Amino acid sequence: MELHLGMDEELTESLWVRIKGRAGAGDIIVGVCYRPPDQGDQADEALYRQIGAASCSQALVLMGDFNHPDICWRDNAAERKQSRKFLECVDDNFLLQVTEEPTRRGAMLDLVLTNKEGLVGDVKLKGSLGCRDHEMVECRILRAVKEGTQQAHYPGLQESRLWPLEGLAW
Repeated sequence: MELHLGMDEELTESLWVRIKGRAGAGDIIVGVCYRPPDQGDQADEALYRQIGAASCSQALVLMGDFNHPDICWRDNAAERKQSRKFLECVDDNFLLQVTEEPTRRGAMLDLVLTNKEGLVGDVKLKGSLGCRDHEMVECRILRAVKEGTQQAHYPGLQESRLWPLEGLAW
């Protein structure tokens, strides 16, 4: 189902959908964006507000052409101010960038971002579509990780003798 984040939708080229999860699995928010290379600061800020609102979800996958060729993802650094602001948005929203190979002329423009490690896998480049000069990015959304607590069991812990530690000055 399409998701309306209720803010600045006319300024950005993005589509957000909510995929209903199975019972107990939670929903997944999927966003698809195109950021033109000459996009202004006002539209960038609108996109960052949308990303911030969507990143509050339990499971988020965001993909698209973000047009930041100067970002070095290994060093989390960029030359241009707009690219540094995008990196700041990614960091502020605890997003992981999972694309590992350049998608256009040695630059990583087409990205897959997520807020949950293990949610996205099998990221592959699949060649270009028609006469396009970008590589297609294919990935799998594995599933929303079920939140919960697990009880750890340590064999022999009950039988261990911890009493000598009681006399230590902690």
